[in-house]
Amino acid sequence: MSAFPLQVGRVVLVPSSGGVFEVTAGDKVIYSKRATGRFPKAGEVVKLLNESGLLGAGGP
Repeated sequence: MSAFPLQVGRVVLVPSSGGVFEVTAGDKVIYSKRATGRFPKAGEVVKLLNESGLLGAGGP
């Protein structure tokens, strides 16, 4: 993920069915399409990752 080059060691895509789209960091769900009923807006996941505090300092 280019927005967090020093904080993200890997990104894993996990196939699913039923339109599920979730972003997790560690064990914490950062964004869930199932919970919100929509896909995230542009920049929303990056903002939520920053706000989570899970990536430490240095994000955008």
